[in-house]
Amino acid sequence: MFFKTSIFVVSFLAAALLAMVGEAFADKRVALIIGNSAYKHAPALPNPANDAAAMSVLLRTAGFDVIEARQNLSVTEIRRVLRDFTDNVRDADIAVVFYAGHGMEFDGTNYLIPVDAKLERDVDVEDETVSVDRLAKMLEPAKRLRLIILDACRDNPFSKTMKRTLGTRALSRGLAKVEPTSSDTLIAFAAKAGSTASDGSGENSPFTTALLKNIAVPGLDLRIAFGRVRDDVMKNTNNKQEPFVYGSLGGTTVALVPPPAEPAGPSSSSIAAPPMLGPSTNPAADIRKDYELAAQIGTKEAWEAFLSIHKIGLYADYARSQMAKLNTEEAKKPNQPTAPAPRVPQSTTETPRSAPKAETPKTSAATSGRNQIVCGKTGCQEVKPGCTATPLHTVPGMGGDWIVACK
Repeated sequence: MFFKTSIFVVSFLAAALLAMVGEAFADKRVALIIGNSAYKHAPALPNPANDAAAMSVLLRTAGFDVIEARQNLSVTEIRRVLRDFTDNVRDADIAVVFYAGHGMEFDGTNYLIPVDAKLERDVDVEDETVSVDRLAKMLEPAKRLRLIILDACRDNPFSKTMKRTLGTRALSRGLAKVEPTSSDTLIAFAAKAGSTASDGSGENSPFTTALLKNIAVPGLDLRIAFGRVRDDVMKNTNNKQEPFVYGSLGGTTVALVPPPAEPAGPSSSSIAAPPMLGPSTNPAADIRKDYELAAQIGTKEAWEAFLSIHKIGLYADYARSQMAKLNTEEAKKPNQPTAPAPRVPQSTTETPRSAPKAETPKTSAATSGRNQIVCGKTGCQEVKPGCTATPLHTVPGMGGDWIVACK
């Protein structure tokens, strides 16, 4: 039942994606996306511009109302963009900022580095960069969700050349741990505090690649989505990079992309729609139920059926592990010879099950000097020498059975 429902959901999504994101989700969603690659006084980064472009396409397809996408911004341009974007956040329900590029932690505060930053001295940090705290304050008016995603935990290219004027001001690797002061706020790092992230060898960074795969799954809660992002990044970096999310959300599901819309029911209120007929409003729960059903069956065929529908995600990985376990156990079993079919002893007094009742002897028959076997509807039994086996063909419903009597 769950498998059939999931297939229906996939078909429904393919046919009605635009209607789903336009009508089923009344919240206003806005996003600001920045990718800095062309640094003037530091090594250029190949992927941030690609990462920003890919995220812009993803959120635009997901039906966000406002997408502000910018690349290779100077410090003046970043500040102007943040100021203008504040107007969009004022009446938004969900507000997202994605930044890819160089970032740094200085004296316990995290900063985004514009493409024109020189950072010759530590006192230049406040003038030539933009703090993450400013992003958080800009998003405060959003009603349901404030989300900041930073693919900016790369090595700081200015750490070795920057002159220190105050020895008490620390400069460390990666970004510093943050504690959002506003509720319903998440700040996601490409790598946890104090560690660095890889820019990757592909078109996108490992972190952005995982985001593109998981963050816009319809109806998927962000906490689960970022858990999948973490798993994918750790797998693709051999556990060298662990993304981390700071902040907390409430007890309700918070997703960037809405779940599928419920189809319109019959016009008559007297006809109730049968359960599970339309697409589920909680795809994550349906996937879990499908997984539990496959686990109850526990066969390779059940896991293959599950994976034919749910090809990616955490439960798909679990299913593949279960199939691998079954294959390993099957390989360890010794080849068992096929057991020969049991031989049915023949008796001169035995009546075959398929034989007509008329062929059954009507008189008792004494056995010879050796044991014999007679079989009927209720099974087979042994007839020893000196005993007789009488067919019960005269008793209604007992044709083909025998009664054995011994002297």
